[in-house]
Amino acid sequence: MEASYILAIDQGTSSTKTIIFDDKLRVVSRASVPLNAHYGAGGFVEQNPREIYRTVTSSVAQCVQDFTAQGHDISMLKTCGITNQRETLLVWDENGRPLYNAIVWQCKRSITICNRLNKEGLAEMIRNKTGLLIDPYFSGTKMIWLYENEEKVRAALDAGQAYFGTVDTWLLYKLSGGKKYLTDYTNASRTLFFNIKTLSWDEELLNTFGLSKLNLPEVKPSSHEFGKSSFEGALPKEITIGAMIGDSHAAAVGEGCFAPGTAKATMGTGCSILMNVGDTVKDSEKGMVSTICWSMEGRIDYALEGVIVSCGAIIEWLKNQLCLFPESKETELLAQNVPDNGGVYLVPAFSGMGAPYWQMDRKASIHGLTFDSNKNHLVRAALEAIAFQIKDIIAAMEEDTRIALNQLMVNGGLTSNRYLLQQTADLLGKSLDIKGIPDITAQGAAILAGLQSQVFSDLEQLTPLIRSKAEIQPSPESDPIQKSYEHWKSLVVRGEKH
Repeated sequence: MEASYILAIDQGTSSTKTIIFDDKLRVVSRASVPLNAHYGAGGFVEQNPREIYRTVTSSVAQCVQDFTAQGHDISMLKTCGITNQRETLLVWDENGRPLYNAIVWQCKRSITICNRLNKEGLAEMIRNKTGLLIDPYFSGTKMIWLYENEEKVRAALDAGQAYFGTVDTWLLYKLSGGKKYLTDYTNASRTLFFNIKTLSWDEELLNTFGLSKLNLPEVKPSSHEFGKSSFEGALPKEITIGAMIGDSHAAAVGEGCFAPGTAKATMGTGCSILMNVGDTVKDSEKGMVSTICWSMEGRIDYALEGVIVSCGAIIEWLKNQLCLFPESKETELLAQNVPDNGGVYLVPAFSGMGAPYWQMDRKASIHGLTFDSNKNHLVRAALEAIAFQIKDIIAAMEEDTRIALNQLMVNGGLTSNRYLLQQTADLLGKSLDIKGIPDITAQGAAILAGLQSQVFSDLEQLTPLIRSKAEIQPSPESDPIQKSYEHWKSLVVRGEKH
């Protein structure tokens, strides 16, 4: 029996990757095209909407060319899944012409608008409806900025001719020749416009923001028939786009976070922790964000998300600014070269502290240095600070939901550091699951598209396909790291009072 294949597009901030998976979730072909961002004064970050689309069609064409060059039958390519950088927004007119550049999720231009919304006492209403905090990170405040500062956008919106979309919606609109204007629940849930309890765009919020005439896409489950495309002729005939989902949510699917209490941590420059909390919204009192984890026809799973601002960035700082080691991979051995941290602790607020503290103006600090301290102690303190932050978020999630963590799936570059992973497992008292798959986000999109197209019959069929490369078990003796965590936490709390 011939294999079926799935095309997965991972449209990220710095590149677009296209991967073709077979029906055993094995990578068959891969291509990547870089994407530039434009950085301006005041924390502005923008991308060219047409360039975003071009990287998609180019990467698909390259991937398909490699696929056929290997002798595979292009007619066995059954469906496509798209995953995207989440909070980046675009706005275009009724003819599909962009009214402005894409405003990237990293952009900070809407800080003053966020301050204004907070002063107007809107934080509680926004959190109750959307599950989100008032922050420049989310699309909504950036859209308000556009309306208030760009005449072309304001005129189109007032005339009812401005069309809002996250990157998935823009790509679908272009790939379908302007026929489809849709998004999925995960992307909608990151805009500040979407009520995650009613599963609809919230008219009260839109009126409050002055955006009541803004056109918004129809919202569907992540696994859904969104449309068809030949990807500008890269394929001989159109195939179904069977899934659209935000990137962090796609990673949760790729990791197999299908049950309450399963969670994933993407350990990159920062760290996004997403925990499946089941079929009911769980409101957070501990600084987490409530969001939609993933969805398919007849099923919606919710999640709590916690964001660590500085994760791998801490190690890069030690390497590039303090020059303590030439390669980041050396940190594992350096940390193991001392029996303990020597009383040295790092509070890694280099860009403020994220969840559960949300102190964005706080500065980093090092505590406990003596003449006996050396670089090994500092490296160890840095790695422990990453584990401590993960522990903070998981503990907050468990307290919010009354759902115990079953297992933490970890991905990202820092998963190669076994010292860090062992400390994290010891702190949590739970095993860490490592898939070791560099394309875990694309795999999540492929899974959802495969479910929609019946390449996969159900979630049970996927269980043996989502293979683990390694599992880190907690040590029987975890008292030392637990005591270190309590001391580190006291330093963080002490700093809050200054």
